[in-house]
Amino acid sequence: MHHGERESLGSRLGFLFISAGCAIGLGNVWRFPYITGAHGGGAFVILYLLFLVFLALPIMVMEFAVGRASQQNIGGSFRKLEPPGTHWHLHGYTGIVGNYLLMMFYTTVAGWMMAYCYYTASGRLAGLTADGVDAFFGATLGNPGVQVGWMVVVTVIGMAVCYIGLRRGVETVAKVMMSGLFILLVALAIRAVTLPGAEAGISFYLKPDWNRLVDSGLWTSVYAAMGQAFFTLSIGIGSMAIFGSYIPRNYSLTTESVTVMILDLVAALLAGLVIFPACFAYNVNPGGGPGLVFVTLPNVFNNMDGGRLWGFLFFLFMTFAALTTVIAVFENIVSYAIDVWHFSRKKSVLLNAVLMLILGLPCALGPNLLASWQPLGPGTGVLDLEDFILSNNILPLGSLVYLLFCTSRYGWGWDNFIAEADMGKGRKFPQRMRWYFTYVLPLIVLLIFVQGYIEKFFS
Repeated sequence: MHHGERESLGSRLGFLFISAGCAIGLGNVWRFPYITGAHGGGAFVILYLLFLVFLALPIMVMEFAVGRASQQNIGGSFRKLEPPGTHWHLHGYTGIVGNYLLMMFYTTVAGWMMAYCYYTASGRLAGLTADGVDAFFGATLGNPGVQVGWMVVVTVIGMAVCYIGLRRGVETVAKVMMSGLFILLVALAIRAVTLPGAEAGISFYLKPDWNRLVDSGLWTSVYAAMGQAFFTLSIGIGSMAIFGSYIPRNYSLTTESVTVMILDLVAALLAGLVIFPACFAYNVNPGGGPGLVFVTLPNVFNNMDGGRLWGFLFFLFMTFAALTTVIAVFENIVSYAIDVWHFSRKKSVLLNAVLMLILGLPCALGPNLLASWQPLGPGTGVLDLEDFILSNNILPLGSLVYLLFCTSRYGWGWDNFIAEADMGKGRKFPQRMRWYFTYVLPLIVLLIFVQGYIEKFFS
């Protein structure tokens, strides 16, 4: 792979699956259900839908457009498109830092999923009481060897796929894993919905009850829905732009973004259909927080006929969701060194593999060797700090950069953006809403940013 020739994806399906794979990750299947549970179910889902369409979708189109127009990743795209004398390309640095930061904690959490695949299959969780399952998760986190070991496995798998190359590695694996992910999800959802007592869970999840939403705090719920819509598509750090840069101009970017968003949404909604009916069938609190998947669900599987198999399939699906994101973001990181420093793919992968193994250590060691360090107050750890820097700072501010770059005459500008987004067949970008994208949307994104700080430090 020599500097000058750029790899491209083999098929549109490959592009959609990789982009959806990047978007469908722990945000949908781990974060979405517990946040929906905490904010009262059905009504929250409707809020989330609205924000997906009016907030996240346009920014995703913009990010794809910047990638496709420049044929570069975040390191080179702004530099190539910006008006002479401007400094938009500085976001190239924060963006790539954001990708590294995301992987610094994502590889550890993906490692938990993989570990649980093995634990459920080998029956390590079978027959444990509810407290036993809780203690087991605590012991897993408390063991530095186990934590680092699984993080290393995830990092090595991700880098190995990128080493094989874009088409043969990244695209092929994404297609296989995403197909597997949807098949597993549908099977699990059918199983959960047919459990005795599942109806209560289904109605909690799909029947909007606005009173429940108000009880959990209206503004908090609005803010949570806004944040979730935003983070689930991982926009703002160029992890989408890179795949935009690999696709031909046959289809309009609005069409492509809508497709990716629908795949993303279906995955999140199905994950809820697996989790809520199961929680209600076995009397488990669906607002169980981040531990929902590791503490709550193993109890459910222990009670279910054939629970060991269903548990294994569930964590296998979680592993697929996590790994597709790891591989997509690793590809972005690897391509940065190829595009910006003109490294060979081999050299870039080897260098980044070593880097990621070192950078992943603080999060893996956070709950054990570094447990005394609580950066954001009592009970918080390295993972919370890394997530805060990324989710509350780099993602919203990065999205703001893409937004302003595409709408402002001091940036790439509206006309250039529209020309790129609308090229190809399919939906056109809604130009009539130009004032909304130019003036209202940036304010909403700023609001998310400010509110994130208020929530973290003043509430």
